[in-house]
Amino acid sequence: MTEILRLAAFSDDPKGGNPAGVVLDAAALDDRRMQEIAAEVGYSETAFVLSRAGDRYRVRYFSPLAEVPFCGHATIATAVALGPGEHVFRTNAGEVPVSVGDDRVATLTSVDPVVGELPGADLTALLSALRWTAAELDETLPPRVAYAGAYHPILAVQSRRRLAGLDYDVPALKALMQSRGWTTVQLVFRATGDTFDVRDPFPVGGVYEDPATGAAAAAFGGYLRELRLVPDDATLHLRQGDDLGRPSRLTVRLIPGEAGVRVSGRAVPIEV
Repeated sequence: MTEILRLAAFSDDPKGGNPAGVVLDAAALDDRRMQEIAAEVGYSETAFVLSRAGDRYRVRYFSPLAEVPFCGHATIATAVALGPGEHVFRTNAGEVPVSVGDDRVATLTSVDPVVGELPGADLTALLSALRWTAAELDETLPPRVAYAGAYHPILAVQSRRRLAGLDYDVPALKALMQSRGWTTVQLVFRATGDTFDVRDPFPVGGVYEDPATGAAAAAFGGYLRELRLVPDDATLHLRQGDDLGRPSRLTVRLIPGEAGVRVSGRAVPIEV
């Protein structure tokens, strides 16, 4: 029988954070069975460890509807489940080092980020699906598409209230995201110079919204650095999940001379 661990990532409270399924011994599972387990678990993602060679692990991630190339919160959860130390996850997006401390704080270092333009037609379609207007956007954080293992368009609004009132057209947004290969949409409000409130719709994974999205946090860190919107050496604080009643806290670290983006958070077991 397959053992499925359940942990809440980016929180020290099992009632907060983003729940992740973790299967530490998935060597005997084929794609169909992994997809079935992810659907049965019902979390945004379930991580499957297929093999181990020393401190290196082959890891794949499945949402309830499809495989995703990389998932940050499930990476944090899996690393904490493996225990303190230095680990390297070989994912579909590339190699991701993860360190875990005795305090159950895990830090992943993303693959190299890439930031590109969001075409005007895509922006128009995205705003329509979100039921937002261009006038509500924050001009200091221009729309882009960012990648750090998965692709995420980034949109920032001027008002925290607008972010809190998220009510998007699910079929329209899902179809747009599928056609563009986007995993989530990173919606942002800048609260202070280094603190951001974020929300991430995830209809392509069969989930209305992610309570915490480590892959998008890494992509967002790459975006902020690429556009020179924060110092080269910066620690950023992302607040996510509050509007869902599952508060999550993600720490993003930019290191001069280091291409990848570091994303840190705790993970705690969920009792079922």
